[in-house]
Amino acid sequence: MRMKEQHAACEDKTRPYLYKIGMFAQMNHVTVKTLRFYESQGLLEPAFVDEENGYRYYTMNQMADIHQITALKGAGFTLEDIKKLHKVSDKSVFLAQKKAEIMEKIAALTGQLALLEGYMADWADLLDTPVLVKTIPAVCVASCRKRIQSYDELFDIMPAMGAEMERLGCKCAYPEYCFTHYLEPGYQEEDVLIEACESVTEPKEDSELITFRELPEVQAACIYHKGSYDKFPKTYEKLLKYIEENGYQICGNIRESYIDGVWNKEREEDWLSEIQIPVRTV
Repeated sequence: MRMKEQHAACEDKTRPYLYKIGMFAQMNHVTVKTLRFYESQGLLEPAFVDEENGYRYYTMNQMADIHQITALKGAGFTLEDIKKLHKVSDKSVFLAQKKAEIMEKIAALTGQLALLEGYMADWADLLDTPVLVKTIPAVCVASCRKRIQSYDELFDIMPAMGAEMERLGCKCAYPEYCFTHYLEPGYQEEDVLIEACESVTEPKEDSELITFRELPEVQAACIYHKGSYDKFPKTYEKLLKYIEENGYQICGNIRESYIDGVWNKEREEDWLSEIQIPVRTV
């Protein structure tokens, strides 16, 4: 029998007890194939190998090694990582680096989970939001046409419009009706031509910023949207599906009507809008 280390004769009671590979595998809840693979990778070599028959033998002290390999694999270490850990002098630094990598993965997965839960919640809310086809009465509006470089500029246009309307002596109609038209086809990230409208009781003299006009009565398919404007596409999807499935045809500019928003609600999830698409029967 060839020994990996120098030991006394078999009769020496100080020699560690030897376990055949099958029993050692059973005690550690791994397969014989796994132990042979670990040996081939230089991770866990048997304590003794019988040169005549090739039998592998392990000692009780080696159980700590197999337990460490199993624990590190459970923590996400690859076998290559485990081999590197055995070679480095400062194991605490290596383990700290691995912990940092795991924490980054946890943060990324947590972010993905939050997005998924948000999507599921939004979708559940959307399923409960009905589409209504209704008549929107004729309305006189103060109108501001402008080409904006980003949709964030909408938050600046409304206050500027309000100040100008106050200067002109405008009175807002009740209930308030504020909405935006997108005047060019297709979606654009920048250089967007919009028309912001606010309903008023009567027209005033046009200014450089504001013009007044009468919008005719229109039939529109409408749906409420709760929360951030970034999530409008999901609501549009449901509304457009309704229009297609119920024999309607779009016949005018889409209106995004803002009921509650940053001006009166602290939380973004409390914002309330209504998307209105003029339609006619085909």
